[in-house]
Amino acid sequence: MTARRTAVPADAAQLTVLNQFLREFGSAVALDAAQVGTFELVLEEIFMNIVMHGSQPGSTPVVEVSLQRAVESVTMIVEDDGPQFDPLSLPPPDVTASLADRRVGGLGVFLVRNMMDTVTYARIAGRNQLRMSKRLGP
Repeated sequence: MTARRTAVPADAAQLTVLNQFLREFGSAVALDAAQVGTFELVLEEIFMNIVMHGSQPGSTPVVEVSLQRAVESVTMIVEDDGPQFDPLSLPPPDVTASLADRRVGGLGVFLVRNMMDTVTYARIAGRNQLRMSKRLGP
């Protein structure tokens, strides 16, 4: 089953709309609450990065979220028409450093990479595309 939400502006108020979309998808494809919760957290991290960092002055990117359930996995694709940016190009944060010595930012992408089984980035037809998949347990 595939579901898609189109033309959502990159505005923090839209996160509740996307989370509802995600919960409805999870219910339709029989995901348990923990699985839906994982995708909600990942979606929040990626979407809020687009909201806070993915626009140029005077413009608001449009974000599309696609979800697909396969037999043993779920794939979420987040696309936006903001400036080209590959979040996977960021160096991983030093999580062993003290809080005082850590640089600000970078933990969201680190979290996404650790929660998902595969995460890939591509720039396709002027859009950023982040594809994230998670295998489902038995």
